[in-house]
Amino acid sequence: MSTPDGPARVLVTGFEPFGGERTNPSWEAVRLLDAAPPPGTRLVTARLSCVFGTALAERREAIVRSDPDLVLCVGQAGGRPDLTVERVAVNVDDARIPDNAGRQPLDEPVVAGGPAAYFAALPVKACVAAARAAGVPASVSQTAGTFVCNHVFYGLSHLIATERPALRGGFVHVPYAPHQVAAVGAPSMAPRDMATGLAAILTAALGTTTDLHTVEGATH
Repeated sequence: MSTPDGPARVLVTGFEPFGGERTNPSWEAVRLLDAAPPPGTRLVTARLSCVFGTALAERREAIVRSDPDLVLCVGQAGGRPDLTVERVAVNVDDARIPDNAGRQPLDEPVVAGGPAAYFAALPVKACVAAARAAGVPASVSQTAGTFVCNHVFYGLSHLIATERPALRGGFVHVPYAPHQVAAVGAPSMAPRDMATGLAAILTAALGTTTDLHTVEGATH
C-alpha cells in the first residue's frame, strides 16, 4: 500500500453535526480511524462544515495542505443499515432541509457548466467486499442524495477531473450511531465498527486498480 516515495498520503474527511443532532458519526468514525490508521498510510483528517460552498472550500484547503494520493469523504446517511460506498455524484444541489448556515438551494448545480455526473474514482465493489471481509456490513449505493454530502462528492470528483487527474477519491456514507436512535429503533452501527470498515475500504482503494466484476446493482 505504500508508494515508492513512502507511505500513501490519505485525506479522510467527516462532517460536523447537522439537522439538530449533537454528534455526527461520520466524524466520530474518522477520529477513531485517525487513532489507528491502516498500515502503510500517512493519514490526515479534516472536519467539514455542513454548509454548501463552505464545505468545498474547506475540502480544497485540506487537499492543498496534505497533497494526498487518495481522498475519502465520509458522511451520515441516517436510515441506511450499513456502510455505503457511493458510485455516482450528480451535479445538483436540492436541499430538503437547510444547511447549518440556513441555506437551502433548490435545483442548483454544484458546478455551473459541469457534467451531469461523475463516477467515483475508487474501486467501489472491491471496497465493499473489503469492508464485508472485515466483518462490517457494506453495499454499493447508487445515490449520494442531493444535500451537502453529494455536494462535496461532486466537488471532489470535479476537482479530480479538471485539476488533479492523478488523485483518487470517493465518498462513503455511514448509518446513525446507536445513541442517535435509542428511542426510535432505526438502523445503526457503532462508530468503532464504522472505523474498521473505513480502514478496510482505504486498504482496498489503495491496493486495487481494477474493480471486481460482481453483482452490486439495484432494482430501484
